[in-house]
Amino acid sequence: MSAKNKNIVCIGGGTGTFVALKGLKQYPCHLSAIVTMSDSGGSNRRIRDEFGLLPTSDIRQCLVALSDENGGAGLLRKLFMYRFEKGRGLRGMTFGNLFMAALSDILGSQEEAIRQTGRVLRIQGTVIPVSFTDTNLYAEYENGHVANEEHLIDEPVHDGTLKITKVWLKPKAAANPAAIAAIKLADLIVLGPGDLYTSLLPNVLVYGIAGALQKSKAKKVYCVNLMTKYGQTYNFSASDHVAVVETYTGTPFDYVIVNNAPIPAMALTVYAKAHEQPVKNDLVSKKSRIISTDVISHRFTSKSKSDTLIRSLIRHDSNKLARVLMEILS
Repeated sequence: MSAKNKNIVCIGGGTGTFVALKGLKQYPCHLSAIVTMSDSGGSNRRIRDEFGLLPTSDIRQCLVALSDENGGAGLLRKLFMYRFEKGRGLRGMTFGNLFMAALSDILGSQEEAIRQTGRVLRIQGTVIPVSFTDTNLYAEYENGHVANEEHLIDEPVHDGTLKITKVWLKPKAAANPAAIAAIKLADLIVLGPGDLYTSLLPNVLVYGIAGALQKSKAKKVYCVNLMTKYGQTYNFSASDHVAVVETYTGTPFDYVIVNNAPIPAMALTVYAKAHEQPVKNDLVSKKSRIISTDVISHRFTSKSKSDTLIRSLIRHDSNKLARVLMEILS
């Protein structure tokens, strides 16, 4: 079977999945992104509260990652990522989120709006919401404290050094049948990169997803984050990440990708102020093949002045990560 006939499924959300998709779309294979739908921070809160829709920011990022970057479609790509910096009502909102909200109203279906947005952007692949259940992410910490929304886990107002002991969705969410179908057809399944408890696990917590992963005969790859996350994975090593992933998926991963390139000193200083540090590779596993390699981007990311959320300063390199994944596939 040639690469162009193979199916790659990326599971996650946010900038991590964006990075993976952007690199992989350069190769002749079919891409599907299964995307978390429980975000409640930033403009997503307004999409949920004011429009009564499910969150769209992670969907938008995956659509843009898979979009055509040439000609008019390239301009549309920039437009969908544009974040308004002026206007009391619009400040902080992205054009892409507003576009999909308007299209959902016109078409009477958020699912169809996502599908049609993909056509507008001429995406190379498929973007699949993991569920259409209106749900929220809950987390319980070692001291008994419970955070009842995703953004309260992502940007904690409590002690961020506390360990999370349990996460769940409330109400329980049912899997989008298209997500189950994509997993069944997959030759390669990629989990991550992305924040462990707020971008990756919300997908696995949806009823039916973990079971589909367990039954899948695809090669399964987990891409470990570059840095720990205050409020989620404080002081976590690579083995800590893998242990949590395997607990919630109920299946070992065939490959684990860990960065071994040094983090720039300037970035380390910034992250240290936020109580975050590089993830240490302490993996010694008989169940998984450990791929320790350079997958870091040396470009620092910047964000709009109107963006109220905390963003990663450094990220995985799209091209480096895609090359590793394609080597695994072949």
